[in-house]
Amino acid sequence: MRQTGIELQQIVERSESRLLGFTEEEAQARRLPGKWSRKEVLGHLIDSASNNHQRFVRAQLQGELVFPGYQQESWNQAQQYQSESWEVLVRRWASYNRHLAHVIAAIPEPAGGVGCMIGDGEPLTLAFLVTDYVRHLEHHLGQIL
Repeated sequence: MRQTGIELQQIVERSESRLLGFTEEEAQARRLPGKWSRKEVLGHLIDSASNNHQRFVRAQLQGELVFPGYQQESWNQAQQYQSESWEVLVRRWASYNRHLAHVIAAIPEPAGGVGCMIGDGEPLTLAFLVTDYVRHLEHHLGQIL
């Protein structure tokens, strides 16, 4: 897990200044009708950090767990990311992920085998959730950048 935490830290360091390079207008623009803006995609990544933070810690402390699913459209709409400052969103995303990099690096290797269920999904391990989190983050950063 330590290596994954280091990888996440490096992604944040590489990406934060690039994200801050977008203007408010560029961040708010929708590339296609009905699709998320950069602000909304980054908001989704903040939600992902929040949801996964709980998973990463609780799975270590309580053993096998069942977590609720995540309704991404509803969460994004309820939090109104489109109307929030781009700089605030970028700083929040970067700060949260720096913390998650620290949390991930500290997960003991045996805890990686803890079983987790998310919503109606198939059973997964904590190790899978951690690596999938970073993969998911990179995918959406690619959309933004």
